[in-house]
Parts: sequence; structure tokens; C-alpha cells
Amino acid sequence: MTMMSVQEFKSALKTEAASVEEFLSTCLHNRNIPQRLLDSMEYSLLAGGKRLRPVLCLFVAAMFGANKEHVMPFASAIECIHSYSLVHDDLPAMDDDDLRRGKPSNHKAFDEATAILAGDGLLTEAFVLMTETAEHISAASVLAAINTMAVAAGSGGMVGGQQLDMAFTGRDNVSLEELQTMHAMKTGALIRCSCECGAILGGASAEDLERIRTYGANIGAAFQIVDDILDETGTEEELGKPVGSDIEQGKNTYPSMLGIEKSRELAQQLVDNAVEQLAGGDGAEAQFLRKLAQYIVDRVS
Repeated sequence: MTMMSVQEFKSALKTEAASVEEFLSTCLHNRNIPQRLLDSMEYSLLAGGKRLRPVLCLFVAAMFGANKEHVMPFASAIECIHSYSLVHDDLPAMDDDDLRRGKPSNHKAFDEATAILAGDGLLTEAFVLMTETAEHISAASVLAAINTMAVAAGSGGMVGGQQLDMAFTGRDNVSLEELQTMHAMKTGALIRCSCECGAILGGASAEDLERIRTYGANIGAAFQIVDDILDETGTEEELGKPVGSDIEQGKNTYPSMLGIEKSRELAQQLVDNAVEQLAGGDGAEAQFLRKLAQYIVDRVS
């Protein structure tokens, strides 16, 4: 089989992200949401971005035989959860960032109380969307995926990771192991879970599910390392947010502990480990997932 080229990968990523974008543009409508709250929720949800997490969910599910359209509500729900986390991360009590994706942060565009409620709304609506997946996929599979997502997004995952991030900020005795644990929770859990839920919804075997879980955990870790690198080497125009904020806030990062080059080497090693989990898969979805893993290291934003 002819291997997928970089151009074919980018085209497939763009096409799938556009499909997610189209679904997101109307998924909160007809919910009886007060207009200002809806405006605030959609301000962040529709602000762009790579749509990496839902795309991962869709392609993994398709790799195991699921129809992408049937998985779309669940995949889009993941983006709602991701968007809520960004709205709350930007708040003055958290990272206190004024820009997100090149635009004023939600609490700057609206107000702090509305931003908090918008985050709450996005998180809750995500679970409404997930249940809608049961229209085409077995309730047992949907229930298992929802449970997996709730654990990854909750206090033992993304939320707990944010707590650790705040606790570690300004500390000069944080170990590499502590940093890896924190990022595996804060950033890695949702990326890993996007893959894992796709596999569950696609009906993957226990063995395949474990391989996909490992793939997701590795690319999630690599994603955070590259984020840390870009905060030091990128530009505000490329990233859509201020650069150098990690250093200013006293955050512990991979470059601050390992240096830029060793951080790059670690990210590549993680991606190589992730790709190994897809060995033997020659279908279009497996090829896409291999390319996506490398894209995470090569990206500039």
C-alpha cells in the first residue's frame, strides 16, 4: 500500500477539523441557553485551534470500524471539555492570561463571572453530547467511553493536573518525575483519553485498547514538551498568545529542567514509542495517526 504523504496528511487533518468545526457551530443551539452565556461559550469553542483531540477520537474509532459521523457528537464533546479548560486556565485566579488564540481571553471579552459560567456550561453540555452518541453506538460502549472521559477530565486527571501546576509554580525543587506526572494529568490525560474513547466506541479488543492507550499517553506527553519549547522559541503571532509566560510565572518546564535540545530529543523518543504501537496497521487511519504523531513534534504553533 502506498504510504500517506505529508501533504495528504495535512489535507486529511484540515478536512476532518473542518467537519468538527461544522458540527461545533450548531451543537449548542436549541438548548435554551441565555444568549450572553451562549455567546461566551461559542466565543471560545469556535475560536479555532487544531481540533487535535476530536480528530484523534474520530480516526481511532474509524480504525476499528466505526462510522465517523456516528462518533462526531462524542468527539466534539471532547473539544467542549478542552475549550472549558482553556477558559478557566486563563482566569486571573489561574494563569491570568489576556490572550488566547490571538484574541482576548474569555474573561476579557465578556467578564470573569460569565467566563466561569461559560466554562461550566461547556463542560456540562459535553456530557449531553456524549450521550447522543448512543443513537448509533451501543449504550454499553458509550457508557464505558463516558466513564473513561469523566475520569480523565476530572480531579484525578486534567483538573488535578491544574492543581498540581499551581502548586508547583514558583517552586525550584520540583523533580522531573513530578513534572511528568503533572503534565500526564493536566495535558496528557485528555489527549490519551481522546484516543482511548475512540477505540472503545469503535469496539477495539482489550489488547488493541491498551496499545491505543499507550499511543495516546506518549503523544500527549510529547505535545506538552513541544508546548513548553514553543513558549520559549515561538512568536506571539504563531502561538496566538504571549510567549515567555511560563518563565515569567515561575513555571517548571521541560526546557527549564532539560534544556531545549534534550527536550526535543525526549519528545521525539515519545513519538517514536507511540508509532510503535501502530505496528502492522497499514490502513489509511493508522497511517494518518502515525503522521499525526510526528506532526506533534514538528509543529510551530
